[in-house]
Amino acid sequence: MKHIVLYTDGSCSGNPGPGGWAAILIHGATQRELTGFEKLTTNNRMELTGAIEGLDALKEPCEVTLHTDSAYMLRAFTDGWLKKWQKNGWLTASKKPVENQDLWKRLLELEKRHKIVWAKVKGHADDRLNNRCDELAVAARRTQQS
Repeated sequence: MKHIVLYTDGSCSGNPGPGGWAAILIHGATQRELTGFEKLTTNNRMELTGAIEGLDALKEPCEVTLHTDSAYMLRAFTDGWLKKWQKNGWLTASKKPVENQDLWKRLLELEKRHKIVWAKVKGHADDRLNNRCDELAVAARRTQQS
C-alpha cells in the first residue's frame, strides 16, 4: 500500500454561511492541493468535506496519515463517538439526531477502504502544511463570496 500524508481543513464565514474546504495530498515528492466551496454550510461540514474529498481522490486503497485541526472529526474516530452514534441509531448521548450524518457515513465508507491514522495538529500554529490548508480553504470560501 502507498503511504499518503493528508492535511485537511474547513472554513466558514458565519455558522451557517459560505464555506470552503481544502485537502493537501502528499506521496513522496508529489504534492496535490484540492479545494471547493458551498454557499450555505457550517464549519464542521467543511472540515468533514475536506477529509472526504482528500480520501476520495485516492484511486486505490492507501495507508493515510490524516492531519486535522478539527477536534470534532478527530474525536469522533479516536474516542469512539461514531461507534456509539451508530449503536444508538445515529442519536447523540442526549438523544438528538447526530448532525452531518451523510458526511459521517461517507467517511466511514472511506475508512473501510483506506488504513487511516488520525493525527491532531494545532490550528493556526506553526505547522506549515496545516497553515497552507487553512489558506486554501479560506481562499475557496472567499472566491464564492466575491
